[in-house]
Amino acid sequence: MIALFDFDGVVMDTEKQYTSFWNNIGEKYLGVRNLSDGIKGQTLVQIYSSHFSGMETEKEEITANLNAFEKEMPYELVPGVLDFMNVLKAAGVPMAIVTSSNAEKMANVYRHYPELKPLVVHIYTSEFFTKSKPDPECFLLAMKELGGTETDTVIFEDSVNGLKAARATGAAVIGLITSNPEEVVREMSDMCINDFTHMTINAARHVIELHNSRQTRHLIND
Repeated sequence: MIALFDFDGVVMDTEKQYTSFWNNIGEKYLGVRNLSDGIKGQTLVQIYSSHFSGMETEKEEITANLNAFEKEMPYELVPGVLDFMNVLKAAGVPMAIVTSSNAEKMANVYRHYPELKPLVVHIYTSEFFTKSKPDPECFLLAMKELGGTETDTVIFEDSVNGLKAARATGAAVIGLITSNPEEVVREMSDMCINDFTHMTINAARHVIELHNSRQTRHLIND
């Protein structure tokens, strides 16, 4: 079994803070509301390419504001996540964090939670990828480097773009209801959870088994 974790909204309960930040940016620089809805799970490079093309001065201002914001923002863990990751670690399950955040932002996280890095095989930041979620490149890279396949991997995600990316890998997906309504998350997940308080390694393995069974039935029916 291989376990891949998105970061914001999965390991850290930061989605509400980023929603507020990017919605304010959208209104200030683009005159649009709810910008965050379409960019969650994307890298900063992709956000700039899609929404701020040619706005070099504005991008410099936004980057400076974002860096300051991420240095001061509170980083609160999703309940139960470290306990669950420690259980996986003790059982010898390879884990990775796969995030659209950049290395500078994650350096802020490590200052708050130095115990996070030793828990996982690797933390993949935006610098490792050429494509943003919903493209599955990031998860496929992590899966390959950890020696997993779509039949023995479970991915924990929360954003729509992230869930689409996770689903596109063919792996089992457990969706966190931390930034979207349950009905939205459930459509793209094999299982939904509010947090990791009651999550167990046996439950994760069962989700993988059920997912593989569904995929097999789908191939037979086709």
